[in-house]
Amino acid sequence: MPELRVIPVTGMGEVRPGDSLAEKILSALKQRKKRLRKGDILVVTHKVVSKAEGQVVALPRVKASARAQRWARRHRLDPRVVQLALSQSRRVVRERRGILITQTRHGFVCANSGVDLSNVDGGQSAVVLPRDPDRSAAALHRALRRKLRLFIPVIVTDSFGRPWREGLTQVAVGVAGMKVFRDFRGRRDPYGYRLRASLEAEADELAGLGGLVGGKLSRVPVCIVRGHPYQRGRGRARELIRSPGRDLFR
Repeated sequence: MPELRVIPVTGMGEVRPGDSLAEKILSALKQRKKRLRKGDILVVTHKVVSKAEGQVVALPRVKASARAQRWARRHRLDPRVVQLALSQSRRVVRERRGILITQTRHGFVCANSGVDLSNVDGGQSAVVLPRDPDRSAAALHRALRRKLRLFIPVIVTDSFGRPWREGLTQVAVGVAGMKVFRDFRGRRDPYGYRLRASLEAEADELAGLGGLVGGKLSRVPVCIVRGHPYQRGRGRARELIRSPGRDLFR
């Protein structure tokens, strides 16, 4: 297996609505005498995708419903942020101890519908998830292919909590150009045991790598994963969403 590297893309500057992410990424790489290569995977936080697509909401323009106001008052929260979480959701899965676990319009189950105030403008605005993160990933994938004549898979990420574990980790919310799973079912391990349940969420594992170099305070919203033998395919992050019939936590 080749050496695996995770390379941060620094110096992109602030992303604004209407910006071309492909151009900003390539410009930042050029300034630092770096470039994308054949076999690379691009991991991008949803925050810059949402900003480029105009998915930024000024909180003073949000009118909180009576429900949002009651919940916010009870738990000392900003009712406008609560309202955004409700408006971005398909349904509320859990509401307890001031935490809203929602199912977003995309089908993701996460806290507050993915509404985030960090790394925007100091708390005056919130960023919401892209309307269709898989489509966003595909658009960036196509743009890079046009500009570079290279096939570069794209993974769009967000930070999620998990039912069994404390803390946050990056997961894939949008994917283009690669399969999202690595399926070992039916194969034998080095000891001869036939694997039955080993379906690895490869896109999530790669998203986690991006999180190691692109944390909340690093100003690194994009990184390159180099040396990972991915499988080309028409994978989509929506494939990673467990169906309600198999989800024991919903």
